[in-house]
Amino acid sequence: MNLNDPAIEVFLLISFLSLLPAILIMFTSFTRIVVVLALLRQALGGQQMPPNPVIIGLSLFLTFFIMSPTIDVINKEALNPYIEKKIDMKEAFKRAEPAIKSFMLKQTREKDIALFLKVSKQDVPEKPEELPIRVVVPAFAISELKTAFEMGVLIFLPFLIIDMIVSSVLLSMGMMMLPPVMISLPFKLLLFVLVDGWNLVVGTIIRSFQ
Repeated sequence: MNLNDPAIEVFLLISFLSLLPAILIMFTSFTRIVVVLALLRQALGGQQMPPNPVIIGLSLFLTFFIMSPTIDVINKEALNPYIEKKIDMKEAFKRAEPAIKSFMLKQTREKDIALFLKVSKQDVPEKPEELPIRVVVPAFAISELKTAFEMGVLIFLPFLIIDMIVSSVLLSMGMMMLPPVMISLPFKLLLFVLVDGWNLVVGTIIRSFQ
């Protein structure tokens, strides 16, 4: 197969665009961000507030912000030379791989990499950069999920304490039919506003990738 054939390049480009959502989720910081924000919404108990479009939109822009150094390297080393016809598509993907792999490896636990190396019966390479991408991607994904859940637990704790206090007060007053969430929600929102919660959460997410 001649990858330099224009028809083949168009086919590969369309295939790449169809996989773009999966690439965004599995190759970038998007997974950690959207899971943490979703857990934050659940901890607040605000049902659909903030709504899904707001959470997804904020996650996308934070992803682009966090990934901007990696994107700049890919543009310089792979995308711009390909657009200028200095390299073919195969070489562009080859040049782009080290940058994205370097980002993922910084966020991936050795234990998770060892798991997929063992399952795929791959030998441990001398350098992390020599790890195959089919091992790095799933290891990166489960590492991101674990990190997101760890952050979610820390976010839940103060709101859980408020829920427990409100439930205890209502129970002691004999108001068992009144939903505790209805009473605790204003207190949780007040606490979140007073500590400038969005600044703290977003800042913590960004710093977790540095």
